[in-house]
Amino acid sequence: MAVTRTQKEIRQRAPLWLLALLGVNLVLMSVSARDASGSKPLIQVWAQAVASPVQSLFSGATGAGSGFFQHLGSLNRAATENEDLKRRLASTETELREARMARDENERLKGLLDLKEKSGYQTVTARVIARDPSEWFDSVMINRGSSSGIEKDMPVVTHEGIVGRVIGVSPVTSQVLLITDERAAAGAVVGQLGTSQAMGSVRGYGSNGLLDMRYVSGLEAIKQGDLVVTTGQDSIYPAGLSVGQVVEFKQGSATSPHEIKVKPSARLNSLGEVAVLLYHPPPRTPPPAPTAAAATSNTGKAVTSDR
Repeated sequence: MAVTRTQKEIRQRAPLWLLALLGVNLVLMSVSARDASGSKPLIQVWAQAVASPVQSLFSGATGAGSGFFQHLGSLNRAATENEDLKRRLASTETELREARMARDENERLKGLLDLKEKSGYQTVTARVIARDPSEWFDSVMINRGSSSGIEKDMPVVTHEGIVGRVIGVSPVTSQVLLITDERAAAGAVVGQLGTSQAMGSVRGYGSNGLLDMRYVSGLEAIKQGDLVVTTGQDSIYPAGLSVGQVVEFKQGSATSPHEIKVKPSARLNSLGEVAVLLYHPPPRTPPPAPTAAAATSNTGKAVTSDR
């Protein structure tokens, strides 16, 4: 009975032993086996296959962290380069602005030199150093005075046209009343000096930077765009200097003058350099005195009339 039981147990456990032996055989075969390429043990291949997802996960996390910090570094470098470019741009704009200012100044000075040669008058070049902020006076201060030969009522001009006249002088500075001030005036003519009869007087309009031209006969032909020049009859400005251009015009008649608005030729709102003309108007010739014969004749007529 015992033998029968032992045989029965052996038959029941035989499959287990067979599986165990197969497992050991498989392990032994795996240790000594090679993959298809013959370069790695098969167990190593299996181990790598099992570990590959874990390695990929850690590799991805490490790559993402490295990429994040690389991106932060790139942003910092871009910000630094951007600030550097802004500084360079600001520096370039400053240099360009200074170059334009120097060019404009050279052009103005060249224009003043040409004016001196064309007009034939001695001039003193000056720079505007201040402007009266008052609403009641339209004047500027220049950095030349009596020590440079400047006197009161001398005309001040640019190469574009008249600016005003000197109303105050110190040894080193002068005050200039601009032509746009309501107290300023100049004899002027519309059109060609010497041929046009459209003569009048320009005065400061007191607003919008225009000049009011008065006393021009309503019978004279005037149109917008006509040039206005000085006549030299005001004892301030010599004849032939540019005053401005007709920009507004209302037709007059035989009994009423034209209403004319003139835009000054000189850019009075952005004055830099000006020229003072060392100009003295010619003395006015007094009317001739009556001769002795004429006086005797008039006396005789008076006596005869009394009789």
